Amino acid sequence: MLAHIEEQLHDPVGYALPVFALFIVVELLAIRHSDGDESSPPLRGYAAADTRTSLFMGLIGSGVAVLFRAVSLVGFAALYVYVAPWHLPADAWWTWVLLILSVDLLWYCYHRMSHRVRVIWAAHQAHHSSEYFNYSTALRQKWNLWFENLMWLPLPLLGMPPVLVYTGFSINLIYQFWVHTEKIGKLPMAFEFVFNTPSHHRVHHGSDPEYLDKNYAGILIIWDRMFGTFAEERHRPTYGLTTPVTTYNLLRLQFGEYAAIVRDLRGARSWRDRGGYLFGPPGWRPARGL
Repeated sequence: MLAHIEEQLHDPVGYALPVFALFIVVELLAIRHSDGDESSPPLRGYAAADTRTSLFMGLIGSGVAVLFRAVSLVGFAALYVYVAPWHLPADAWWTWVLLILSVDLLWYCYHRMSHRVRVIWAAHQAHHSSEYFNYSTALRQKWNLWFENLMWLPLPLLGMPPVLVYTGFSINLIYQFWVHTEKIGKLPMAFEFVFNTPSHHRVHHGSDPEYLDKNYAGILIIWDRMFGTFAEERHRPTYGLTTPVTTYNLLRLQFGEYAAIVRDLRGARSWRDRGGYLFGPPGWRPARGL
């Protein structure tokens, strides 16, 4: 079991970091040397302070992720060994297909929940806090991974080898990196119908009313099409939160919403209101009679 945990801590995302850095450089150069299209709004591009903030959030988040992963894999291994009714073969091709599909569906469920349950949104909102949309934004990751780790519990319970659980998630995360760009327009229709693309993910990062809570996909956009959360990109989104943050302070970006929840809980008049502030959607407020 310990050998599996040690092996799993070699995160594939770590090996992809040089490629991420190369993509950032290429995108930056492409934006600077772009002639532009007068028929569409200009690209927001990069801003030094925003990019620096995203990179620091990603760097610290990577270290935090290793700690969360080490702890959760102990539990995953125990569930796999002592609770799972069967064990799937780690070297079978169909196990890998099942892994990728299962992780992607669980990611959709988690991602949708993280936009609709405030106490989970308090962690996820850090990723949406930038008003820019570029490859550095993809690295603007949360440091609070507690609920995200719980979402993978069904996998070891159903016999998925723990050594594969986070490998599948890392593959999913690596795929999501390239969709964080304004430089890639719409792709061929067949690809856009099945897979998450930059066009789809721009919608997800938009704060425009028609784009809110749409396109939660990781790899496959078919989940959004199936469950009614898909929206086509009709115009260039306004990126960021509906209430923009006006700081580059890392602690405020990561924990500011938790502080806001605590303030709301202190002012709550009833347990129902406290439940709403914790588990209602972001922006929830109790209805007050006249």
